[in-house]
Amino acid sequence: MNVLMIEDNESVSEMMQMFFLNEGWEAVFAYDGKKGLDTFLENPEKWDMITLDLNLPSMDGMTVCREIRKVSHTVPIIMLTARDSESDQVIGLEMGADDYVTKPFSPLTLIARIKALHRRSEMAEHVGDDEQSDDAFDVVTQHFKMNTKTREAYLDDQLIEGLTPKEFDLLYTLAKKPRQVFSREQLLEMVWDYQYFGDERTVDAHIKKLRQKIEKVGPQVIQTVWGVGYKFDDSGVSS
Repeated sequence: MNVLMIEDNESVSEMMQMFFLNEGWEAVFAYDGKKGLDTFLENPEKWDMITLDLNLPSMDGMTVCREIRKVSHTVPIIMLTARDSESDQVIGLEMGADDYVTKPFSPLTLIARIKALHRRSEMAEHVGDDEQSDDAFDVVTQHFKMNTKTREAYLDDQLIEGLTPKEFDLLYTLAKKPRQVFSREQLLEMVWDYQYFGDERTVDAHIKKLRQKIEKVGPQVIQTVWGVGYKFDDSGVSS
């Protein structure tokens, strides 16, 4: 795995370098936001994972995340933040981060988060390679269809653009069982592949961003079931 760690605390980077080497991963470190973004832009296809500090000199992590997402919707991003602020974490997710880890953190915790996120991305990338053609759809309803190989989703044949890996996985989890209600806890376990210990803000932030992208092409198909969770339902979409 090729990891780009954008982190201004050199002691944190040195510590993580040992753990990355132990996993057999190649890691490049950038110590300010502008340098980190430039490193990514030199070869966007190279990186399997980006860890991104929120507080950075020259360019803050929110801006870096936003600029990365203009180039790649698929590279997994884990945001690292020393702030114990709900709004900062939610904004980070809304900017396009797939996950966040609050400092101080255990290196083993970060390694586990990276592995879980990478595993989900790899599974999504290779699903159906041996049996599925590019034009085969895994989910088909009256107004909606998804292809997990091409990672594309359509509402009334209009492509929903710019879906991040987690947004696509979340939409797929909901859409493959239309009108079934999923609690936030269920979605955390199914989509993020590990327990978030009740941190439901992660789901809500991704749902908000996902809805914004769906609404650019048509009516809303993700419904809130108050006090329970969320469901996919396109039965109310006009033909």
